[in-house]
Amino acid sequence: MKSYLQRFVSRFQFTLLLLAILVVWIWLRPAPEGPDIYQLDGNTMGTSYRVLVTGFPAAVSGEELAAGISDRLHRIDKELMSTYEPTSELSRFNQSPAGEWFDVSPELAEVMQEALQISELTGGAFDVTVGPLVDRWGFGPQMRPIDMPDEQTIQRMLSEVGYQHLDVKLTPPQLRKQQDVQVDLSGIAKGYGADYIAEYFDSLQMDSYFIEIGGELRIKGRKRDGSAWVPGIERPVNGSPEVHQIIYTRDESLGVAGSGDYRNYFEQDGQRYSHEIDPATGRPITHNLAACYVIADNAMRADALATAFMVMGAESSMALAEEIGLAAYFIVKSDNESGFDSRYSRQFARYLEEES
Repeated sequence: MKSYLQRFVSRFQFTLLLLAILVVWIWLRPAPEGPDIYQLDGNTMGTSYRVLVTGFPAAVSGEELAAGISDRLHRIDKELMSTYEPTSELSRFNQSPAGEWFDVSPELAEVMQEALQISELTGGAFDVTVGPLVDRWGFGPQMRPIDMPDEQTIQRMLSEVGYQHLDVKLTPPQLRKQQDVQVDLSGIAKGYGADYIAEYFDSLQMDSYFIEIGGELRIKGRKRDGSAWVPGIERPVNGSPEVHQIIYTRDESLGVAGSGDYRNYFEQDGQRYSHEIDPATGRPITHNLAACYVIADNAMRADALATAFMVMGAESSMALAEEIGLAAYFIVKSDNESGFDSRYSRQFARYLEEES
């Protein structure tokens, strides 16, 4: 006869087995997009994610694939790039003394290098040190009611902002701040997270997937029936999401990211204040660009450029997109019946036509 302890262990093991089965059932289920497509959902980086795959590779089970995704997203969010977790690499770097090189992971160094390159490319429109101003305008994690910052406050805070105060080395991976600035990677980390999962899938020789983290996408290949993954451009209006335009992808691996000012804003004294803060002025943007979408080789680059374009406005962004051969789509506020005009670069045109 089994002892009480043996019975307890057996029941505990059985409970763990049931939980494991439940997790797989929740995570791995047939998706409505078509046959042989499985969907995985979860939460990361303060938002949700969704992964669609066309079956599982022979080398890994569905349970192992789900665990691999979860482990990698946990690493990117909690261990490396979170500003909420005091023990993350980024939080510890933010608290480190200015002027000293700080050892980091290759992943964090890679993201910081890309962030600084996008900052240079966009003339500072993308700046990972602008977070304190975002918080001061009431768009940070606390989302507390605020009083409007006066010009003196803005100028003081601008003196503590500037990507130029950051240095990065890849070998060995290290970061340095020349003065005390605070880094927030929310404008690029979700895209990198999608790329990080794509890299995992590629290592398993998976040739078809759709990865979405907080609206940023990494797409590769086609569905089993030969049809393309077809993401949608959201119409920049409040309320239930509406499709404004369909993007027709091809076989290639690409990143897609969007940004807009139509969901996160407040109004005061008849003035609308966007969550997009211009690092040059320290104030919310005032131009008529409502949303933009970028297609690039990877989601990290698309994510950062979409953020920068919302600061730059449609005209400057379009000029830069044409100059560097980038696929970009802009939705501009208008007085016409629909309320919006659409513009896109030459490189984006191919994604607006379905293959014959």
